[in-house]
Amino acid sequence: MAGHRHSYEITKAASSLRGEPLFENEPPTIPALFIYAAEKFDRSDALNYKRDGVWNRISSFEVVRRAENIALGLRSLGIAKGDRVAIFAANSPEWTLSDAGCQFAGVIDVPIYTTLSSDQVKYILNDSSSRVLFVDTLAAFERVKDAVAECSSVEHIVFFDAPDNVPSNAISLADLEARGRELRGREPDLIAALANAVEPEDIATLIYTSGTTGEPKGVMLSHTNLISNAIDASNQLAFSPTDVCLSVLPLSHVFERTGMYLYFVNGMAVYYAESVEKVPDNLKEVRPTIILGVPRIFEKVFEKARLKAARSSALKERIFDFAIDAAKRFARANEEGKVSLGLKVRHALAEKLVLSKFREFFGGRLRYCITGGAALADEIYLIFTGANIAIMQGYGMTEASPVISANSPGSKRIGTVGVPIRNVRVRIADDGEIEVNSPGVMKGYFNKPDATKEAFTPDGWLRTGDIGRIDEDGFLIITDRKKELFKTSGGKYIAPSPIEQMIRSSKFVNQVVLVGNERKFPAALIVPNFEMLASYAELKGLDLETPQDFCSNEKILDLFERQVAEATQNLSQYEKVKKIALIENELTVENGELTPTLKVKRRVVDELYHSTIDALYHE
Repeated sequence: MAGHRHSYEITKAASSLRGEPLFENEPPTIPALFIYAAEKFDRSDALNYKRDGVWNRISSFEVVRRAENIALGLRSLGIAKGDRVAIFAANSPEWTLSDAGCQFAGVIDVPIYTTLSSDQVKYILNDSSSRVLFVDTLAAFERVKDAVAECSSVEHIVFFDAPDNVPSNAISLADLEARGRELRGREPDLIAALANAVEPEDIATLIYTSGTTGEPKGVMLSHTNLISNAIDASNQLAFSPTDVCLSVLPLSHVFERTGMYLYFVNGMAVYYAESVEKVPDNLKEVRPTIILGVPRIFEKVFEKARLKAARSSALKERIFDFAIDAAKRFARANEEGKVSLGLKVRHALAEKLVLSKFREFFGGRLRYCITGGAALADEIYLIFTGANIAIMQGYGMTEASPVISANSPGSKRIGTVGVPIRNVRVRIADDGEIEVNSPGVMKGYFNKPDATKEAFTPDGWLRTGDIGRIDEDGFLIITDRKKELFKTSGGKYIAPSPIEQMIRSSKFVNQVVLVGNERKFPAALIVPNFEMLASYAELKGLDLETPQDFCSNEKILDLFERQVAEATQNLSQYEKVKKIALIENELTVENGELTPTLKVKRRVVDELYHSTIDALYHE
């Protein structure tokens, strides 16, 4: 399709809610965005994916044509504008094409994380009354088929591949596209009519919140919500058609979803990571210039590098630690404008010994990492920045489509989430809660008028549920989640996240959850980094093998108590962790302890480890 201009135009105007257009012919709807990208950039490699060991490409015009065929295919199944269609699949070009197809048809799509339980999938399908379910593989469908059977609204299953032994109401995506091509032959003007019937304020998607508290809620986001956020975030973080992005975060997450629209509107090439496990290999192959990720991804990258050094030899571990310390000191001093000659020399040595190799892990041409979804530890920011990998922390939420603020290459500050992006206004309520007003703010929660009313102030600003402040230069600082603050029995309020970040700075800590609501003092549940502990045990001559061995050993407990005390030494007395418990099993999404964006579900952890927590406070 490359080189063939389109046969119709989207006739809508961009929303008047926004400022002056950043782009010529700024697209007003998502179908218009895909057409805009094809006609302006005409990329032969808009979407790239690996199959059978070979990278394949899909052009920007092919994306449009296939999306149109999917839209027409849905129409042939009787799916009309405003109907809901669910997507239950891992990242792939088919995910993006299915999303685009829904948008061309005026259909509201409902992304579902592949990690959700059958009951959660059933809840979302029933709540949204989805009529079609897109699924990538038969194995994925088999896991939830009993739940789907209890969803009376689901009429059709569309598989990305074409497996055998599928349900009678199932077809393949290829068959759906074929139906669309056939309908196009009979009614050549229909696709233009469908795309032009889509209004900027129409709902484009229902994205269900991950439900750290209570049942999930379907966030209604319009075409204007999503496109305004993609374009206004582009203004904060300069992108160009020369940029290459590796797509790692699930497209079910609004951060990656809006990111995908941002990639298209800026004419970038997108490569889909094969899997989380394959990311290191894909980084070397793709050599991206941009990566979007949650902090845990970048923490894992650093932990992997640190573990590799620890396993090599005691000397290499000391060299690695020296280099990382030099990187952190250099980054902090550079931000304060106070880099001494001695620090420059240390940093140059660290660069030669370790830091240049650390950059090569990402392929060697990374311009910057963009992180959101949770707080980025200052230590990780300093390490990456000191290694000359720009890491930009932003802040957002699903209800804001999602970006609210972001650091940028020309304007960044440690410990902050940057300044509000273009067209976003932020204010701090009397109780410290951050409130937002922007063209990206949601229409409300699907079928939940009471929850929608609670989400907004009387004058229409979105309540974020986060506590924060704005510094003298306009940088936003998040101090904690409003609902996560807990109060000790002595009446002191404690924000757990900053304390958890401090504790996670220890190389022996994998995960940590602070507890202590209505208790005398805060305590910590810690999942150790068992691989790092194994190196420590070998060094100390400790005969420990299993996670249970490590978690019950007095010397290991003493090590963690010392690590926690050192990491939190500057806290007020009432904030200091008095007791710890070591947990054998990592907290996971599959076990329901983490959200799909890797945030801790505190209520679930409290319930699962109730007896362990009680034992910490038993005298």
